[in-house]
Amino acid sequence: MQLDSPLQLVPEYRGYVWGGQRLRPGQVTAEAWVLYEGNRVAGGAFAGKTLAELAAQHSQALLGSSAARRTGTRFPLLVKLLDCAQWLSLQVHPNDAQAVELEGAGQNGKTEAWHILQAEEGAQIIAGMRAGVSAERLAEAVRFGSILDEAQFLPVSAGDTVFMPAGTIHALGPGLLVYEVQQVSDITYRVFDWNRPLTAGRALHIEKSLAVANPAAVGQVRRLQTGLERQGLAKCNYFRLELLDVQDELELTTSGESFHALTVIEGEAEIITPGGMCRLGQYATALVPAACQAYRVRPEGRVKALLATGAA
Repeated sequence: MQLDSPLQLVPEYRGYVWGGQRLRPGQVTAEAWVLYEGNRVAGGAFAGKTLAELAAQHSQALLGSSAARRTGTRFPLLVKLLDCAQWLSLQVHPNDAQAVELEGAGQNGKTEAWHILQAEEGAQIIAGMRAGVSAERLAEAVRFGSILDEAQFLPVSAGDTVFMPAGTIHALGPGLLVYEVQQVSDITYRVFDWNRPLTAGRALHIEKSLAVANPAAVGQVRRLQTGLERQGLAKCNYFRLELLDVQDELELTTSGESFHALTVIEGEAEIITPGGMCRLGQYATALVPAACQAYRVRPEGRVKALLATGAA
C-alpha cells in the first residue's frame, strides 16, 4: 500500500479543569489532539493504524526526508485545539537538552506556537516575564507565589500568532479558542495554578520549573497581514506554520521533505492528492504524507487553513 492519499485522523479529547464547551457542545473539553503520534487513521487503506505505527513502517514516505532526519521514525509534531474558559496554569517547558537531563533519554523539549482562532473582548495571555526580571527575582517570585507581579500580560485578538520558545513561562487566558503546534512532547512544569487545589494530576513543579525557565524569554506576537494568499506565521528548527487564505484552487507540494498537516479554520475545502481526496470542514484536519509530492486544495468559496510542516 502506498501513502499517496490524505489521512484523516480520529481526534482525542482532554477534559481539564479550565476547558469550555466550544470543541464539543454540551461537554466540557479543554483540548482536542487532532494530529499526534497516537491518533488513529479514520478510514481508507490504513484505517485503525496510529501515526506512530505508520511512521515506524513508512518513515520516509510519511514524514519526508527533512522531518525523518530530525526524529527518525517518530512522528515529530503535536497539533491541538484548546478551548480556554479559565486561565491555564503558568507553566514552562524544557528544551531538548533539558528534557533529556530531567526526564531521561528519548525525551524531547517543547517549543510551540499558538494561532488565536477566537478571542473574547479583553482576552489576554502571559508570555514571559517583564523586562529586567533577574533569575534571582524569578526564583523568589516562583517560590513565594508572587509570580503574577513579574509576568508580562499581553492582549491578543483573533488572527494573532504567538511563538513560544522553550524556557518561556506562559499561560493562555479565558475567552480564547486556540490552535497550537508543538514538538512531540507532553512535558509541562507548572509554576503557578491560580490557587486551585493541588492534586496528583495538577501538582506544581517548582524546582524543575526554575531549572528550565529563562527570565529573558518572551513570546513573540505576530499580527496577521491582510490580502495574502499564503503567509508565514511561525518558523523554527522544529516546525513551520503558514496561513492559507484562498478562493481559487491552490497547488502545493511537499517536495518529499515533510508531511503537510492542514487544518481548516474557516469554510470548507477538498484536499486532492495523487491517490485520493478528502473534504474538510471547519476545524477538521488532514495529513498529506510527504510521498504525495504535489497536491491541490480546492476551496468551496473562501477558505482559511493552517498548514503545519515538520521542515524548518
